[in-house]
Amino acid sequence: MAHVIPYIAAIQEAIREEMERDERVLYFGQNMATSPDDPFLKQFGPARVRVTPISETAEIGMATGAAMAGFRPVVELYMAEFLLVAADQVVNEGSRFHFMSKGAVTVPMVLVAGYGFTYGWAGQHTGSIYGMFMGVPGLRVAMPSTPADAKGLMTTAIRDDNPVLFFHHYLLALTEGEVPDGEYAVPFGVADVKRSGSDVTVVATGNTVHSALAAAETLAERGVSAEVIDPRTIAPLDVDTILGSVARTGHLVVVDQATRHASAAAVIAAEVAQKGFSSLQAPISLVTALDSSIAYAEPVESFVLPDEHKIVAAVGETLGLAPLPG
Repeated sequence: MAHVIPYIAAIQEAIREEMERDERVLYFGQNMATSPDDPFLKQFGPARVRVTPISETAEIGMATGAAMAGFRPVVELYMAEFLLVAADQVVNEGSRFHFMSKGAVTVPMVLVAGYGFTYGWAGQHTGSIYGMFMGVPGLRVAMPSTPADAKGLMTTAIRDDNPVLFFHHYLLALTEGEVPDGEYAVPFGVADVKRSGSDVTVVATGNTVHSALAAAETLAERGVSAEVIDPRTIAPLDVDTILGSVARTGHLVVVDQATRHASAAAVIAAEVAQKGFSSLQAPISLVTALDSSIAYAEPVESFVLPDEHKIVAAVGETLGLAPLPG
């Protein structure tokens, strides 16, 4: 059975269910437990749900220490850019202890952060910086695009013995969808084929999955069959599913809201270029943000970011079709 809830509620549902299942799961952040009416505080008490200082270095440091001591903390960071304030804790500390201790120490913490807000937020809090973390050894990076995946990946993230960066796109927060009842986990490193197709493979991450699906609908009306793949996690990355699709279609378009030269798209393209070159009938096309900060003005913002129309155009170019209008 399933129920329909918003994306952000699916994340909260997974956290609540894991806290009920495992008393080692903690939940804290700068805006947590600020009122006696906080539902998590009321259900689980102040020993497990805490407000933290206004310091990302402090709260991620606390999480790292708690994880090493046997707890499984979930930290609500709200905005991905705040990870940069505590980059040393994330990149040099939490991600390395397992390796440096010969496996004796685990750091099972989840850092939850929103990314990619646009619609006039300009240069700050609009970044898509997940790509800079996907190559850090010891880190897992999850990017759900649907409420069901949001719940399932969060469940897996809390149970994982590695530090997990859980990125959720702001504009997906209120998007509703079916979510399985009860315990539900989506394995890391397993991509999901959101739409089957035979002419071109479109790999998209996070919110751009929805743009890719919309583009696939438009392309279908013009006789083009596009397969849309959502990696769901970019570390680990399910390269095999992507390669299998490209072997069938012979064409690849990769869509990503991050800037071109700091994108997951560039890594995905490199993997296919190395391991699936013989399958390609045309060059790989990347549809990403431009290497620019996001402008306040809507026309400039739209110019910088990927969208459905740019995906349609990229597919047309990859397939060698005449330019498609609109």
